[in-house]
Amino acid sequence: MSKNEQTAHRKDAPFAGKKIVVTGGAGFLGRAVVRKLAERGCREIVVPRRAVCDLRRGEEIARLLDRARPDFLVHLAATVDNPAGSANAAASFCDNVLMTTQLVDAAARRGIEKMICLGSASSYPANAPIPLREHDFFNGLPEASRAAHGIAKRLPLVQAQACRKQYGLRCVFLIPTNFYGPVDNFDPDTCYVIPSFIRKFVDAAETRAPEVTLRGTGSATRDFLHVEDCAEGIVLALERYDGPQPVNLASGTEVVIDDLAHRIAFLAGYAGRILWNTRYSDGPVRRVLGTSRAEREFGFRAQRSLEEGLRETMEWYRSTRPRSVPEADAQAAVSRA
Repeated sequence: MSKNEQTAHRKDAPFAGKKIVVTGGAGFLGRAVVRKLAERGCREIVVPRRAVCDLRRGEEIARLLDRARPDFLVHLAATVDNPAGSANAAASFCDNVLMTTQLVDAAARRGIEKMICLGSASSYPANAPIPLREHDFFNGLPEASRAAHGIAKRLPLVQAQACRKQYGLRCVFLIPTNFYGPVDNFDPDTCYVIPSFIRKFVDAAETRAPEVTLRGTGSATRDFLHVEDCAEGIVLALERYDGPQPVNLASGTEVVIDDLAHRIAFLAGYAGRILWNTRYSDGPVRRVLGTSRAEREFGFRAQRSLEEGLRETMEWYRSTRPRSVPEADAQAAVSRA
């Protein structure tokens, strides 16, 4: 291979020769990340499965890393309490803290070259200025209904920065917004806003339901990022970013939930009424993340428009869903993060 060919090969395959462990690599976001790493020439990707590796247990983390001996570690595994309430908030808090704290510590002590750790937009202070920017991450407490999850996902940034100082661990902390796309979770009991709305309006259109009821007032705003864009941001950060400061991954576009509902209803061909059950909280009134740091530090900018992403996700749901149609008046949750 000539010198020019070698240079081109390195550019096209930035992870050539690298071995990477991806926790949560079999999940919705994880599958997209694993595919992108493979396309960039990663030598070997290890995806620990929950059935054989419980990441809440330090001895199992140690066994995983000692056997795999990865160059990089991408930590995507997480638990999230039910979007409709806080039925498992305490268990979710403990699981997230145990998994991430022990993984970061084990990576630091083993001299792993680089680590990616995901936070959550729900960690931002409830009253932080809009758009949410990284320098405000610790300037207050998260919104009350998501405080346990938000604090659990905020703690790893402090640990990552401490491990960088003590051990030299290059641990990059990313804060993704609400992500969605094909292969998302469409379970009516646990899905989040976009898959929930798609399911409800597609099914209501087919049954010609006269009305669909959604939770909240519809006045809240959110920022949505296609799963492929989110995965691309993670891989770009692994390739190009080494800083200790957190970085948002988002579209930077603020979407009113009522507008989102009407847009999805139109795409689904639903012509009935849309009602809002205001007994349910909207959560944070506004949420959109600033995107300038990601673009400046590693060239990330969302590529898919919301319209394109909604159409693609709806097509996937229609092509894969069970034929049985659920009740048209099922409720919907507002946000993932």
